[in-house]
Amino acid sequence: MIPWVQLDTAAIPGSHETLRLKQRGAEFSIMLGTNELMNSRLSGSEEAMARLSCAGIAGRQAPHMLIGGLGMGFTLRAALAELGADARVTVAELVPAVVAWARGPMAEIFAGCLDDRRVNLRQADVGGIIRSAKARYDAILLDVDNGPEGLTREDNNALYDLSGLRAAHAALRPGGVLSVWSSAPDAGFTRRLKQAGFAVEEVNTRANGKRGARHVIWMATRTAR
Repeated sequence: MIPWVQLDTAAIPGSHETLRLKQRGAEFSIMLGTNELMNSRLSGSEEAMARLSCAGIAGRQAPHMLIGGLGMGFTLRAALAELGADARVTVAELVPAVVAWARGPMAEIFAGCLDDRRVNLRQADVGGIIRSAKARYDAILLDVDNGPEGLTREDNNALYDLSGLRAAHAALRPGGVLSVWSSAPDAGFTRRLKQAGFAVEEVNTRANGKRGARHVIWMATRTAR
């Protein structure tokens, strides 16, 4: 058995928590304490979120997508594969080291996607970007925690409360979609999405194709208000 090697650590701005990047052979893991936030072998549900979101805005000219959380680039790469040449993808990543890992030890996994001309990578809090936008995005994809609560930092709770969801609603163009990844269901979050003016569908998917843990993706469509 090849042992895990810790490559780096990174403080999360606005939090006392620390991320750890680990490697075992060709496999990578990003940890928060004892929680594994992502693993390079398990990309199925993040890729599904990107495909579902792209399908929800199919046919739009020059669509603009906002992805919250760079992670290991699973969502970004899948979105780029689905979107046309006229699309724009803004990626918000709060932790500078995560970007450094993407361009450094995990460069092979990212396969040059950060250099795609459609991509604008911003080192920023996705919540602040959402709150400053009005009818700017066709899709907003949130994969910054393990569900609709502030796991990586407490301030992220503001993404998932009613005020934060209303801000996301306002940041979307009519008919736009908000997609949120979670490791488990949350009936209260579904209710808040509906309160914020979204039509909601919960999609169950697997961590790795037809195998692995079951995850939940909320597909929330902005309705007229």
